[in-house]
Amino acid sequence: MDVLIVSILFALLGAIIFTLIGLVSGTDETAIMVPLTLLVILLGAPPEAVLSFFMAAVLSKHLTHAIPTALMGIPGDTLAVPLIDHASTLRRLGVPHVALRKMLAGGVIGAMIALPTAVLFGQFLGQFADFFKSASGLIFTLAAVLIAYFSKGKWVSVLMILPFAFFIASIDLFSFNLVEKHLSISFFLGIAIGPMFSDILVSLSASARKSLLRASAKEYHLAPEVKGWKGFFPNPFAVLTGRQARQTAAASFVSSLTFAFSPVGMTSLMGEIVGSRNKGVYKKATSSLAAMNGVTESTYIAEAIIPLLAFGIPLSPVALGPASPLFNAPPVFTSDPVNNLHNMLTPGEFFLYGLLGLAIASLIAYPFAMNYARAATVFVMKHISQEAIVGMFIGLACLLAFYEAGLVGVMLTCTMAAVGGLLNRVLGVSSGVQFMVFYGSGFMMSQLLGA
Repeated sequence: MDVLIVSILFALLGAIIFTLIGLVSGTDETAIMVPLTLLVILLGAPPEAVLSFFMAAVLSKHLTHAIPTALMGIPGDTLAVPLIDHASTLRRLGVPHVALRKMLAGGVIGAMIALPTAVLFGQFLGQFADFFKSASGLIFTLAAVLIAYFSKGKWVSVLMILPFAFFIASIDLFSFNLVEKHLSISFFLGIAIGPMFSDILVSLSASARKSLLRASAKEYHLAPEVKGWKGFFPNPFAVLTGRQARQTAAASFVSSLTFAFSPVGMTSLMGEIVGSRNKGVYKKATSSLAAMNGVTESTYIAEAIIPLLAFGIPLSPVALGPASPLFNAPPVFTSDPVNNLHNMLTPGEFFLYGLLGLAIASLIAYPFAMNYARAATVFVMKHISQEAIVGMFIGLACLLAFYEAGLVGVMLTCTMAAVGGLLNRVLGVSSGVQFMVFYGSGFMMSQLLGA
C-alpha cells in the first residue's frame, strides 16, 4: 500500500484514539503516549506513518484536554495546570465556553506555526550533529544533572542520579545474563508507567493508603454549552481577535526555539508575558489562555522534531518522555548508534508527514471539541472510569515488555515501574530525569567504576 495512504490511516487512528483519551482528565502523557507509539512502531508502520501518527496524537489529545480544563476547572494533564487560573476566572464570569474556544483556536494556530519553525531550526542545528553524537554519553550525564536541578525534587534528584544509574546498570547486567541481549523497551515502559504503577502500590498498602482516602466523592459542576457560530468548523482566526492571533503566533514561534526548556515552564512564562500586555480581567484571561494553549502545542511539537531531525538523540524533556519511542524502540529505532527517523526521513518529509498528522487532527479533534464538548464530557464522566484507563495502559505495557523478552521483560518493567514511580511520587525525581539517567548510565558507570 502506498506510504501516503498508510500515513493517512495511522494519522486518523491517532487522532480518533487520542481525541477520546484527551477527554479523561488527569491522564499522564508519557504513560499513554509511549505504549501506543511503541505499539505502532513494533507493528511495522513505515517511518512516515509513525511521525504522522505521533503528530496527530499529540495535537488531538491537547485539544480535547482543554475541555475538562475550561468546563470543569480540572486540568486535562500536567501541561494544562498553568491554564487553570485563567480558565477559572472565565468560569466565574460565566463564560467558560469562551475560554474553551480561545484555547482550541490558540492550540491549532500554535501547532501550525511550530512545525515549519522546528523543521527549519532543526536543519540549522544539524550541522553540529557529529559533535553531539560523539559526545552523547557526556551530554546525557550533564543534561541529567541540569534537568534534575530544575525538577520538582531538585537536590534529591541530583543526588539520586548515580545510585539510579547503578541500579539500572545492575538489572541490565542481570537481565543480559538471562536473555543474552540488552533490553530497552522494558526499561522505557517501566519508567513511563511508573507514576500510575506507584499509585496502585500505594492503594494496596495498609500504611500508605490513608493518603488516598477521601471523606466524600468529588463533585463537579459542568458549565452549559453555548454555540455562537454557524456551521461545523469555526475559523480559528475568527474565534480570536486580531491582537490575540498575533500574540499567540509570536508566543508559539518563540517557544518553538526553546526546545530544551520545560513545556510547563514556557507555558507559564508566555502566559505571564501576554497577560501583562492586556488590561482588564476578561481580555487578560482570554488572551493568556489562547497564547498558553498555543505554547503547549508549539513546545511539544518542537521538542520532538528538533532533536530528532538535528541529532537523532533525545535532548529535550518531551524527547525524553512522550516522544522517546521515536528515538529508541529496538530493534526498529535506536539512538546509540543513531538509527531512527533522523536517518530515515528528509527535512521535507518531516514537514510533509508532520503536517499531514496535524491537519487530520485539526479536522477531527478541533470541530469535535467545538461542537460536542459538553455531551462528550458527560459521557466520559458517567461511563468511563480513570481506573479502567490506567489498567488498560499497564496491561499494554506488560504485553510489549513480554514481546521484547518474555517473563524477564515483564519483571524488569514492573521493577522499574515500582522503583521509578515511587522516586517520582515520593521524592519528585521526574520521569525526564529517569529517562536521561537511563541513557547516560553506561557512560557514568564506565567512567566511575570502569564497568
